[in-house]
Amino acid sequence: MKALITGITGQDGSYLAELLISKGYEVHGTIRRSSSINTSRINHLISSHSKNLHLHYSDLLDPSSLSSLVNKIEPDEIYNLAAQSHVKVSFDNPIFTTQVGTLGSISLLEAIRSSDKKIKFYQASSSEMYGGGEPVALNENTVFSPKSPYAASKQFAHEISKIYRESYGIFASNGILFNHESPRRGETFVTRKISKAVGRIFHGIQEKITLGNLDASRDWGFAGDYVEAMWMMLQHETSDDWVIATGETYTVKDFAKAAFECVGLNYEDYVVISEKYFRPNEVHHLLGDPSKAKAKLGWSPKTDFNELVSMMVNHDVLEAEKEKELLKLKLITPTWEYHINKSQ
Repeated sequence: MKALITGITGQDGSYLAELLISKGYEVHGTIRRSSSINTSRINHLISSHSKNLHLHYSDLLDPSSLSSLVNKIEPDEIYNLAAQSHVKVSFDNPIFTTQVGTLGSISLLEAIRSSDKKIKFYQASSSEMYGGGEPVALNENTVFSPKSPYAASKQFAHEISKIYRESYGIFASNGILFNHESPRRGETFVTRKISKAVGRIFHGIQEKITLGNLDASRDWGFAGDYVEAMWMMLQHETSDDWVIATGETYTVKDFAKAAFECVGLNYEDYVVISEKYFRPNEVHHLLGDPSKAKAKLGWSPKTDFNELVSMMVNHDVLEAEKEKELLKLKLITPTWEYHINKSQ
């Protein structure tokens, strides 16, 4: 089996590549040309699975490169995970966010449509498409109401996948994934921002953390569990739309409280609130109903909320310990965005 993963260097892409390689897949992934190499999340796979992992330069904004790549690889499965996925950044850079989210999905679907091979397609949809206006459990039949350029682009990709499924008989499944985190989460996302700050505060490198809306409520799961659901969708007898979530919701305040408690600290002593980090159009509450995936795919999350928080904090405590040693040796200098505790 061959799989093509766009966005393989991201959090989900790295976990999915691990999973597929463990199942004997030949995995191909797309990376963008840039002046810096950004393969840190998959370096362990590059070094240990070089025969099963192949990286290709490509760009979701270049349909011809995607079509050529699909024709060259002839994959059995395509997982479209690449996107500009930070919601707040999508307000700052709406055109790029929208172009990547829309052009990439339709380009891949067109490549599949013109291929002689039956290729299964996975589209990474998002719970952000719902808008989160009411504190209710959201399922595959809930009406979408996107509140950001990111969410709007995801809805387009979601709907175009359904159109190609219904119009051309393409096996195209949409995974409507609710928030999923891990130690590999980008450091600008609030969960990783918190866990990283906890590690640095614990080791005396940082004094405070500045956050936005502490009352925003999310359904948080572990990315490693969620990529398994992606694979299971493409093994199902028919393509469909699937909500992947834990069915439980916690606030940002809950996450911060649990994270600081992992190291015996009170979050209230370290958290500062700033309107700078509030969204222009806030999504207040996202709670998923994964009943369909549990019943028909046999999928359920293996990692609960407290295990997830602990996993992330433990990782970042160790990372901060390494950073502290490098600071002592003056091999690195502290960045402007952190307050250094001079007393330690």
